[in-house]
Amino acid sequence: MIRRLVEARQNVNDSDDNDMNEALDLLGEVLYLQGSYAKAERLQRRAFESRRRILGHEHYDTLQSMNSLALTYFDQGRLKKAEELQVQVVETRKRVLGHEHPDTLNSIGNLALTYYGQERLKEAEELGVQVTETMKRVLGHEHPDTLISISNLALTYYGQERLKEAEELGVQVTETRKRVLGHEHPDTLISISNLASTYYDQGRLKEAEELGVQVTETMKRVLGDEHPETLNSMFNLAWTYSKQERLKEAEKLHVQVVETRKRVLGDEHPLTQKVMDALARTRKFLTS
Repeated sequence: MIRRLVEARQNVNDSDDNDMNEALDLLGEVLYLQGSYAKAERLQRRAFESRRRILGHEHYDTLQSMNSLALTYFDQGRLKKAEELQVQVVETRKRVLGHEHPDTLNSIGNLALTYYGQERLKEAEELGVQVTETMKRVLGHEHPDTLISISNLALTYYGQERLKEAEELGVQVTETRKRVLGHEHPDTLISISNLASTYYDQGRLKEAEELGVQVTETMKRVLGDEHPETLNSMFNLAWTYSKQERLKEAEKLHVQVVETRKRVLGDEHPLTQKVMDALARTRKFLTS
């Protein structure tokens, strides 16, 4: 329906129409949630450029479009472009909305996640701790945005090899999301997948495998076989099989992820390169 609205508005009005920009943003969000990042980016960029021209840099809708586009850049692996937009959004929202407005806090959390992706772990931790504590106070401990912030902070601890702290936060977020959002909500599934990775790094391979198999099958059913989060879960499960010396099973999963990521993300995407390297290593072990 949103796609038909976009097509209809294009036939009637020019791209400066506010309703058109809203439809572009909505369709871009749907495509983003489906993992269709290239299609989402094209629509989000059109909406952002149009709103910036019509409404100005500091308008609420312009900032919302910038924020959405930055998230898409992040998931495309274009971290520098994501950071540039997010810094602008954070600084503008602080000035226009205030330091503790929920939208400002979300922007800070997104920037912290980008720093994590850039392996700037100290900066990611500092922002992550700050925004998590503020969200707990302003929004409450069980607010979905607070849980996202806690989950991202757990990722940072994981990256810093502070595995016990990562596990504690991961268990907390997983249990709360199961209760608040439901067992099959995408955010709950991401928490379970992250917790499985933590168990893997702790050498708890049986627990990592059990969670990995469970969450991969559920993600395939709920999100689809080609969704980026499904592929992440499959990739992590392949590593678990490899560590258990179940190399043929690991190879099979790696091949599936490589082929899908090449088709969906392209050969040069960092996540595609990462799983191609993993597949090469697995095959090396198989032939040694």
